[in-house]
Amino acid sequence: MTSGRLLLGATPLGQPSDASPRLIDALSRADMVAAEDTRRVRILAKALDAPITGRVISLFDQVEAARVPAVVDAIKAGATVLVVSDAGMPLISDPGYRLVAACVDAGLPVQCLPGPSAVTTALAVSGLPSDRFCFEGFAPRKQSARRAWLGELADERRTCVFFESPRRLAACLRDAVDQLGGARRAVVCRELTKVHEEVVRGTLDELAAWADDGVLGEVTVVLAGATPAADLPSLVAEVRELVAGGARVKDACSEVAAGHPDVRSRQLYDAVLQLRSE
Repeated sequence: MTSGRLLLGATPLGQPSDASPRLIDALSRADMVAAEDTRRVRILAKALDAPITGRVISLFDQVEAARVPAVVDAIKAGATVLVVSDAGMPLISDPGYRLVAACVDAGLPVQCLPGPSAVTTALAVSGLPSDRFCFEGFAPRKQSARRAWLGELADERRTCVFFESPRRLAACLRDAVDQLGGARRAVVCRELTKVHEEVVRGTLDELAAWADDGVLGEVTVVLAGATPAADLPSLVAEVRELVAGGARVKDACSEVAAGHPDVRSRQLYDAVLQLRSE
């Protein structure tokens, strides 16, 4: 059986000191380092004082498919191959999936050296629910596709994380206001772990206005999940219960509506009066 293996190494988002000891060791020992950008990995290795002794090859989207057969053959021959992206975990909207799939099909060992990820870092600092979430990769570039994609998220109950280009962020947030409503909560994380890190929280309306001034750097967006549509008959029953306890109808409607942003007090008031007239 071959002693070769494929290693997936998470690299720092911005601070070299976030690199794990296992990544530092792998950079120094791997027979081959497959990097999204060969210049960046050499700069990182120098910052970590982890001289790369193995062969360095590029592995970006446009060449990955062509590189896979030779890398798989090297692993079969006993080589340890380390895959790294520019920042964060390989395969997460970065190259590496084709290579991993080929190694799995060939029965070759695949191991992960865990570490930084913009997805989980943004989710952790967002202040939004993190018990259930989905990751959507990069938002579509074209407006028509982006608006359709946002429309699909309108009823998504889980917190959603996605990447966006700083050049398209303002347009994306404006489309999100149109498709999801300006009151939906969201967080824009910019330059995570770097010198100019910025985490901006607010409604989509507020964030769209903020982004109109222009945004620079790597951007990760965390979008709050959809609030379930209010069950109007149940809310009317709550109002009637408060009224039975001595509250005025208008006051009861205001109190119940306050806990449901998608329901107006007037809407509840009209529903209560309609029920009385039946």
